Amino acid sequence: MRYKFLFLITGIALAVSCNSPQKDYQFTTSDIESHIDTLSSDYFLGRMPFTEGEEKTVAYLVNEFQKIGLEPGNGDSYIQEVPMVSILTQPSETMEIQSAKEKISLNGLQDYVFWTQRTDSAVSFQDAEMVFAGFGIVAPEYGWDDYKNIDVKDKIVVVLVNDPGFGTEDASFFKGNTMTYYGRWTYKYEEAIRQGALGCLIVHNTIPAGYGFNVIQNSWNSSKLYLDDRGKEGYKLAFEGWVTLPTANRLFEMAGLNERELLAKARKPDFQAIPLNLKASSSLKVEATYNTSQNVVAKLTGEQNPDEYIVYTAHWDHLGVGKPDASGDSIYNGALDNASGTAALLALAKAFKESKTPNRSVIFLAVTAEEQGLWGSAYYAQNPIYPLEKTVANINMDGINPYGKMKDVSVIGVGQSEMEELLDVELEKLGRYSAPEPNPVAGYYFRSDHFNFAKVGVPALYFHTGIDHVEKGKEYGKELQDQYTAEYYHKPSDEYDSSRWNLDGAVDDVQLLYNIGQNLANSNQWPAWKPGSEFKSIREGYMKK
Repeated sequence: MRYKFLFLITGIALAVSCNSPQKDYQFTTSDIESHIDTLSSDYFLGRMPFTEGEEKTVAYLVNEFQKIGLEPGNGDSYIQEVPMVSILTQPSETMEIQSAKEKISLNGLQDYVFWTQRTDSAVSFQDAEMVFAGFGIVAPEYGWDDYKNIDVKDKIVVVLVNDPGFGTEDASFFKGNTMTYYGRWTYKYEEAIRQGALGCLIVHNTIPAGYGFNVIQNSWNSSKLYLDDRGKEGYKLAFEGWVTLPTANRLFEMAGLNERELLAKARKPDFQAIPLNLKASSSLKVEATYNTSQNVVAKLTGEQNPDEYIVYTAHWDHLGVGKPDASGDSIYNGALDNASGTAALLALAKAFKESKTPNRSVIFLAVTAEEQGLWGSAYYAQNPIYPLEKTVANINMDGINPYGKMKDVSVIGVGQSEMEELLDVELEKLGRYSAPEPNPVAGYYFRSDHFNFAKVGVPALYFHTGIDHVEKGKEYGKELQDQYTAEYYHKPSDEYDSSRWNLDGAVDDVQLLYNIGQNLANSNQWPAWKPGSEFKSIREGYMKK
């Protein structure tokens, strides 16, 4: 007997058959454990791009895809080269601010942090005008334009962190406390570029930002990785940066403005950007170093619709060798982040290869430089090997459950696409359920590789490990995750330890990822973006071409 769940979303019927293609592969811990153990070993030196660790990691992945029997995913190669540039910015120790009545000197690191994507040996600005541009957002679907009726060309825009919906408890206003892409700091710089601004300073506020100013201070006088765009350079801001909230209030006072009144005005759609009548001066020294990293890509060609693609992604990189911890360990092994996701990618590749060939093609993409800014997936999205209009969906893995069996998974970016309904159908079959991410303010939807697929309109699914532990409940599950964040996240201690890890839950989640991909790869369905998604119009635009 056939049963069908029918979801009516955005006027589109998404049919999911319970009598779906046979799931003829059952995962075990042996499918993933050895890969996690190997990739997180000291031999791989923390898998940092542009190091011996990258060479070893890429060689391992290529060899594994070959052993599985998958085709090269980029013509006759398993490699997609990712040209990058490392930019070391050394800012001036001060920034001078001048009003009609007074002049102050802001202290770098303490009051502000900035850097540049420009590769000139020196960047400077003198008496640049400053403008308060609200949240720095242009969002037609919300009837919102913070840059209307003002020209900020060659001016410095000062903008607020997050988006106007934060703190309103009104899910219909932007998305309330759930951050939209318009609240993400990267968007604010991108929009400032589109407006022709000279520079952009975001006002830091710990609660709506989701982290303290100390996190931003880590970017002071440090190197950042970017894609190498030589030959197709676009406009770049002279600088991108942040100011502390007390510093911003000081600037507003110099301009004769009240911070609370400004915030109230900025939350209204009729807000008009306000010239601050302040002028800023400072400089930066720049050192650019060019190099090439590598995405690794393999393919399983579909039988009936080989020119339609499901793309699984996981980032292979981590932080390399760095500052030693208290025990003297300096290798940042990244077992959970993201040897586990990379291991799942290899396990899924093997399962698809050993199962009946699907109707659609399935791509397995291990991307570089996620930790440095999602650059491997960004490069693929900008230079897709397979046409975006033929890419059905992306399924991303960044951290696979090490805590044992969970009843739930945590969906990142609830309300974005119909991929969520496909997930729920498969969870129900397994006696499990989905829950919204516990901290939507943090904007995790914009912080892993699926986001670069979303930015180009491809519906993307990403879920975290749940907290509802099968044996010990939610409090215990949350304690485990909090412990990981405090003791292991981005530290040398993130190593594989069979006495501490329980991969039973990882097996469940990999099975879930496989089942979802199998259903999509053997159907004719095209999951769509939901109303209100920032990415809906992008998909609709190129699908009409």
